[in-house]
Amino acid sequence: MMARMPSQSQPVTAVAPARVCAYAVVRRVFERGAYADQALHAEARSLQGRDRALAMRLAYGAVQRKGTIDHLIERLAERPPERLDPPLLAALRLGLYELLYLRGSPDYAVVGDTVELAKAGGRAGHGLVNAVMRRAAREGAQALLGGLSDETPERAAVKHSHPEWLARLWWEVLGAEQARALMACDNEPSELALRANTLVTDAGELAQQLPVPTHGDPDIPEALVTDEPFDVHASALWQQGAFLPQSRAAMLVARALAPAPGERVLDLCAAPGGKSTHLAALMRGSGEVVAVERNPRRAGALARTAQRLRADNIRVEIGDAARWPVSGGGQGGEFDRILVDPPCSGLGTLQARADLRWRASPETISEMADEQARILAAAAPALRPGGVLVYSTCTISPTENERLIEGFLDSHRDFILDDLAGELPAYRMAPSAAGDRAGAGSGLVLTLPHRDRTAGFFVARLRRS
Repeated sequence: MMARMPSQSQPVTAVAPARVCAYAVVRRVFERGAYADQALHAEARSLQGRDRALAMRLAYGAVQRKGTIDHLIERLAERPPERLDPPLLAALRLGLYELLYLRGSPDYAVVGDTVELAKAGGRAGHGLVNAVMRRAAREGAQALLGGLSDETPERAAVKHSHPEWLARLWWEVLGAEQARALMACDNEPSELALRANTLVTDAGELAQQLPVPTHGDPDIPEALVTDEPFDVHASALWQQGAFLPQSRAAMLVARALAPAPGERVLDLCAAPGGKSTHLAALMRGSGEVVAVERNPRRAGALARTAQRLRADNIRVEIGDAARWPVSGGGQGGEFDRILVDPPCSGLGTLQARADLRWRASPETISEMADEQARILAAAAPALRPGGVLVYSTCTISPTENERLIEGFLDSHRDFILDDLAGELPAYRMAPSAAGDRAGAGSGLVLTLPHRDRTAGFFVARLRRS
């Protein structure tokens, strides 16, 4: 029998609304497999301002820190977390996250609300929740967290709350020091970057109109990073198409392709449209961007985004990128530039996507790499001789990145690799710590969240001879 799940429509008496909302989100994620952002959107409808922001911080933090918190629950409760009823486990994950990581409320308030949530969500066992929370409050964050080590991948996985397989992968690829720094960064809030839509305005004018202070990026003239919290979708400027929230790393992708006005550009796997509309803006609304998306609903949303941003030179086509041009209706060699930004494991976006680290696996990476290779191979014949193709992902995974590009170049001798890193030396990909020198001196680009303060993106630029 599934335990009932409290929600904003079934308030828990006397518990702070932000905690009620966050508790429901945590339960949806781990009991129903919901995506954290979608669960928050559903549960936080009645919350405003500070309560909504706190609910998001609590829910996302508890989901991100699950690995560390479960380790502590096993120690404090003297039993494996999986033996606890899911409602009690959710209450403990949320309560311990706030008690040990946020430290913004009195301990007694956090303990009391956690127990009340456990009472509302479970049939019994709130006494155990009370005992664990009180013990954690007595021992304190320094004692409980300060003793955790990250000397090995396995220990780092616990301290920084990542799956062991991922800690081992990054240890091997990046080296111990970089892997530790990346995992630590993944648990911090990500920056909010906005792309000024140059079909409507420019970064300087937008900065003056925004209600929060911002700073720019020397490599991306249209980028603004907010220095304070900002409700993007409540802004009239967003509704008017003056900007789009987009990571600086994602903005580098369209700039790497560097389309010119009047050219024909193909964007495969184009939804939700951030890169398509950026390409359209770089082309000053001239020429054509053919944006291919397999999912009709996402294709419709892409078309609406293009309309809002006044990107009239975008033509949306519904089709399977891996079978282009058959499903998309295109002809061989007709495009001046092509962007291949396929679905990926997303391991460069763990700051912004709280639950993703617990969904990804080595098996899904292998499956995605196969699909990515098919999409890239399907795109190749559509590029004219002398044309430019950019392949990008938002992941830090050699299987999906440099090894895939190596395989493509081996089987497509009419393509050569550009020195993109020569234009963006700050993001030049370093050789692997494991001795794989696929990225060294090759011109490949890799942004790293802990180093570059933006999402982790891989970018390769190819030319057809």
